[in-house]
Amino acid sequence: MYMEQGGEGADLLLLLHGMGATGAVWSPFCAEAGARWRGRWLVVDLPGHGQSDRQQSYGIGQCAASIARAVLPHVDPAGRLVVLGHSLGGVIALALATGWFGVAPHRVLGAGIKVAWNDDELHRMEMLASQPARRFPTKEAASERYLKVAGLAGIADAEAPVAARGIERDGDGWRLAMDPRAHGVGKPPMSELMTLARCPVHLGRGGHDALVTMEQLCALDPGARDLGPHGHNVMVDAPSQVWDWVASSA
Repeated sequence: MYMEQGGEGADLLLLLHGMGATGAVWSPFCAEAGARWRGRWLVVDLPGHGQSDRQQSYGIGQCAASIARAVLPHVDPAGRLVVLGHSLGGVIALALATGWFGVAPHRVLGAGIKVAWNDDELHRMEMLASQPARRFPTKEAASERYLKVAGLAGIADAEAPVAARGIERDGDGWRLAMDPRAHGVGKPPMSELMTLARCPVHLGRGGHDALVTMEQLCALDPGARDLGPHGHNVMVDAPSQVWDWVASSA
């Protein structure tokens, strides 16, 4: 599993990105870590994303198990493990909060998790998971598609750090680095995960996030946080706002 890390100390902040993206989306957030976090931070590319290996299947539990195995050697028993996940990464963070996968977070935060799914949306995800990776003739075309899939169109360009690792060579063309089968992760069992969590869980969203409403989040977490007038990728739009949320949830 591909990882990037920094900082020092016993505490560890684990950062998990959303579907279609890579850990590079956390680069604006990590740029502030030296001033905002007393400990280490660790960013991973989720299974089947970026430079991490592909898996045979991508259920929430399978992804959580893979991440737990990779992260466990980095956890200091003397410190705290805090997990901050975005979108799909937030669902995986909630799965880790159950304690079923060999790590025991002290706190979990999930930003921009899509809670409500209709049949058409689930069918579309299943169709995407069954199709081969689309091939693009140029790097620029692949980068444009990656930015759209990762929700970064309009807030980052193809040369920005947050766009790194999102595409890869495919013969004489280009493709997205994401394994299409990762779309088959399925509908997240949010209520069950919230009930099973063994640590405090905090949910939040950018105020302009079109994928989830505050009403939906508050039904799961009455203290859910509005992270300001920002979109789905709030950690890219407003990293300081997300750091304030992390600090206030301690």
